[in-house]
Amino acid sequence: MELGKQSTYQSKYNPAKLFGIDRKAKRREIGITGDLPFHGFDVWNHYEVSWLTPKGLPRVALAQIVVPCDSANVIESKSLKLYFNTLNNTSFDDANEVENVTSRDLSICAAAPVSVSLHTLDNPISAMFGLPHGTSIDNQEIPIDHYQVDRQLLRTCDERINETLHSNLLKSNCLVTGQPDWGTVSISYDGHRIDPASLLKYIVSFRNHEEFHEQCVERIFKDIWDQCAPSRLTVGARYTRRGGIDINPIRSSEPIPEILNTRLVRQ
Repeated sequence: MELGKQSTYQSKYNPAKLFGIDRKAKRREIGITGDLPFHGFDVWNHYEVSWLTPKGLPRVALAQIVVPCDSANVIESKSLKLYFNTLNNTSFDDANEVENVTSRDLSICAAAPVSVSLHTLDNPISAMFGLPHGTSIDNQEIPIDHYQVDRQLLRTCDERINETLHSNLLKSNCLVTGQPDWGTVSISYDGHRIDPASLLKYIVSFRNHEEFHEQCVERIFKDIWDQCAPSRLTVGARYTRRGGIDINPIRSSEPIPEILNTRLVRQ
C-alpha cells in the first residue's frame, strides 16, 4: 500500500498500482461477522481523469465509480489515484474503452463488479449541486466535550417518527496518514425519535476518530441500528475531495433502487 508513502509519478498504464483492503477486519470491530445488515455502495467521483487518443490528443473527463458494499475489498484511495495517473500517457480508442478497462481493473481489485462511467466537462451532470436531504441538526446550542466516537451518547424518545436529518459537522481522520476528512452525513429512519442533541454529540464524537470513509459510515449505521432500534435506516455521507477524488458511501436496511450522486457545495 502506497498511502502515507512517497510515490513516483507513473503515466503509462499499470493496473498493478491498485491496492485492495479487506473489509472484514474493520467490520468485525463493529460486530459484523456474518451476513451484512445493510445494502448499499460507495460512489467515488474522480475529477482528474485523462488519457490520449490514438493520434496522441489528450482527453479529460470526470469519472463516477460505484463499488458495491458487498465487495470483498475497499479500493485504497491513493492507489486509485496512482492507477488513473497511469492512463495519462496511454492511448485508448475512445472513452468507452477507458470505461471498460478501468471497470475491469477496479472489479478485480474490489473482487466484485465495479462500474465506471465517464462524463465530459460540458455535460450538465458535471455541474449539478444540491442540498443535503432533511433537517439540519447543527444549530443546537449544546455543550460538547467528547471527541472520541461513543455510541452510548445516542438517546431515543418515546415518540415514533419518520424523518431525515443531516449534519455538516462530520469529521474524522485518515486511518493511515492521520489527515482530516470532512463530510456531510444524512440519516433517514423510521422508529423511536432519536434525540437531536444526542445525535449531534455522537456525530461530533468522530472528530478525532481514525477510520476510512466507508468504515465510518458503516459504524454510524451499526451504532444507530443497535442503540436506537429503528425499523428502517439509511445512512449516507458525502465527503470533500482529497487528491482529486471524493468518496460517498451509503448504507441502508433496505435495497437502494437507484444511485443518487448529486454533489454538495463543499464538493
